[in-house]
Amino acid sequence: MFKETELKEKIINKSAVVGVVGLGYVGLPLAVESAKCGFKVIGFDIQDKKVDMINKGINYIGDIVDSELSSLVCTKRLEAVTDFSFVAKVDVVLICVPTPLDKYQQPDISYVKKSTEAVAQFLHKDMLVVLESTTYPGTTEELVLPILESMSALICEEDFYLAFSPERVDPGNSIYNTKNTPKIVGGVGKYSTEIARSFYESVLDSKIITVSSPRVAEMEKILENTYRNINIGLINEMAIICNKMNIDIWEVIDAAKSKPYGFQAFYPGPGLGGHCIPLDPYYLTWKAREYDYHTRLIETAGEINNYMPRYIVERASVILNEFNKPLRDSKILILGVAYKADIADYRESPALKIIDNFKNHGAKVDFYDPYIEKFNYKGFEYRGIELTEEALSNSDLVVITTDHKMYDYELIQKNSKLIFDTKNATKDIKNRENIYLL
Repeated sequence: MFKETELKEKIINKSAVVGVVGLGYVGLPLAVESAKCGFKVIGFDIQDKKVDMINKGINYIGDIVDSELSSLVCTKRLEAVTDFSFVAKVDVVLICVPTPLDKYQQPDISYVKKSTEAVAQFLHKDMLVVLESTTYPGTTEELVLPILESMSALICEEDFYLAFSPERVDPGNSIYNTKNTPKIVGGVGKYSTEIARSFYESVLDSKIITVSSPRVAEMEKILENTYRNINIGLINEMAIICNKMNIDIWEVIDAAKSKPYGFQAFYPGPGLGGHCIPLDPYYLTWKAREYDYHTRLIETAGEINNYMPRYIVERASVILNEFNKPLRDSKILILGVAYKADIADYRESPALKIIDNFKNHGAKVDFYDPYIEKFNYKGFEYRGIELTEEALSNSDLVVITTDHKMYDYELIQKNSKLIFDTKNATKDIKNRENIYLL
């Protein structure tokens, strides 16, 4: 039976105040959806620029409708702050902060720790705290819970409630978003689970799936992205083998996916990008060492995927050599810096490593991305050029690293000397004499 609490009533009648810590690709969409459903929402971020933009109704996330954000700010359903004392005013806190890897490929949970400590200073009775940041199994119970209880002198399941609910954001997905993607919830106890489920049911249109503990919910998210990481590693290795055997990997995949069961198509590419798939499996490999286990398959897949940017440059060198053109001093035009099609997100994008690799081999590199005018990488600022017939014809090799739909592939094919298409984006082009596939 659901625990009768004041918080439960506030959630049901939408009088609960919701706080969101971290206003990035996860936090801001969740803040917007909560406000749209009738909750008063206060968002927190350490970046003054983001807070200022939100309070002016200016959107910076592609998956949010600009007019919706502006309306919520104007009607005072949503505001942003940089002072953590706002937590004292809220009933529900959603922690959506980054969980990157350090230079040793180990989880950097400093953002989670600092956010939890800040929340603990203002934690009060009948409050729900939910961690949404992807992390290793055990974080909620081994790190977050002890901090909250020790700093506040409050007891979880009696005075406050704690759960883990992994974000499942897929930037640029036109079908599934924050509102309609099924939500996993795992609380530290039955009351925390029930109250967290009640909150998400009041905000989302999707199915809310409860699991027995935060550890299960944390592992579930790791499994999702490790599954994709390993299968992409497999198909990338198949692409390398197929190239050596002069077999078209794309034709192989098309043939294989005709089977109505037992096969799901994954596609090769220049490497992995984004905040989740390239990073999340390493949370598990790190945690597994605590149990004296070496995650061989996960790490092998990571090695293959991490090799792909270098492989792209190696293949590009071979293609140029066929025309007696050395890689050094060649003019390379990279098409696409975003880590996936039709978005402006270049976090962990393999294109950055590819550009850096080309430069290290003495090539002259330019890039064009319709969504990204400039980016910084390893202390250097790169600015894109215009995609013109002249820019294409002056390039010795055009490398397609992101298959944006708005590219005019006919124009690219007609005006390029050589094209190395790593995404099979030119599959509909009839004249393919100057096109090389991954």
